[in-house]
This record gives sequence, C-alpha cells and structure tokens, in this order.
Amino acid sequence: MILIEKTEIFGWEAAIRGMRNSFNSWDKSDSRYDAAKGEYVVGQADLELMDRLSRSGPSHAKFLRYITVQFDVTAPRYWWAEMDTYKVGTVRNSCSTMHKVQAKEFVRDDFSHEHLDEASLKALDVLIETMNKARDRFNDGKNKDDWWQMIQLLPASLNQKATVQLNYQVLQGIYETRKNHRLDEWHTFCDWIESLPHSNLIIPPKKSEER
Repeated sequence: MILIEKTEIFGWEAAIRGMRNSFNSWDKSDSRYDAAKGEYVVGQADLELMDRLSRSGPSHAKFLRYITVQFDVTAPRYWWAEMDTYKVGTVRNSCSTMHKVQAKEFVRDDFSHEHLDEASLKALDVLIETMNKARDRFNDGKNKDDWWQMIQLLPASLNQKATVQLNYQVLQGIYETRKNHRLDEWHTFCDWIESLPHSNLIIPPKKSEER
C-alpha cells in the first residue's frame, strides 16, 4: 500500500523567469498572479515553451528544478528502499523506527499485507505477536536485548511515513523508470504524478502524440 497526502507545489514564477533568461524573452511571458484565485496562473505562451524545453533533454529542462513539490508518503520499507535511489534533488524526513519502534503495539495494519494469502497472514500474525511480547518486555525492563528482538524482526512490509521534498525534474526521472514497475506502489505513485498541475512537463508524450 501507499498513501500520498498534503501535496504542495510552488516555484512556478521563478521557473518561468529563469527559463526566459536564456532567451531574453521576459516580455513574452503571459503568466501572472491571480489575486482572486490566490494562485499563480501559467500562461499558454509560457506553457508551450516549457513543454518544448522539457522534451529537449535535462540541460534544457533545468527550469523544472525550480518547481518544488512537498508531500507526505506512507509506504512499506521495501518501497522506500527503491525510492532512496533518487537522492539528488530529494529531501526526506522520516518517522524514526529506531527511537519509536516500541511506542505502540504492533497490529496488522502497520504492515502492507494486501497480497498475502491466508497462510502468510498467519505467519505475519505470529511475527506480530512475537514482536509485541518483546515490546512489552522492553517497556517493562528497558533491556536492550528485547529492543533488538523488535528491530531485527521488523519485516520490509512495515509501513513508514515521511515528508518528502523534490522537484519536477526528479519526478521526470521517477516516472520514466518506474511507470512499468512490478510493484503496485509505483503505479499508484505514477498515477499521482499524472494528477499534478501541468504534468505534461513531466510525462513524455506517447508516440501517437508526437506525430
């Protein structure tokens, strides 16, 4: 499972200003701040130039780095292990497993288990029961050996929450390499990318659209 919440996007004005610096074409910009809507509205002329440059390779699409995206993600550790590939241009503050593993009792919904069959669910329940016993012992006696029983038994399916900051150019790379991934979580993440404002700047056009 994966849950993406509290998405915020900003930096459009600076991105457009920087993009037009290369052409000395600031007078052709048609984007503006709409006071009634309380948002910056990207104009058609700017959007067409942005779209063209975003298709012309990373050096021409540098303006995408100004478009900053912040959001919260709850996802299993096996997904985070792959997300950590994208370190350049990405900031992440996670909930602490090391310091908070004993804070609450473990339950099934702390783990991604939507694809487990009955036998695997029973195995997960046994693991949860074992970790909860170690948790109880640790909370009573603060014995580090009991803490180790929890840390080293934690499965990759444990869901972890983090606040992430990245930009549209990072999302370009993520979408291109993960859109056909076997993990359901990446398909959901790519669907979220498609829902972002002016996502055409991130997603490469289909062959039929290029003709």
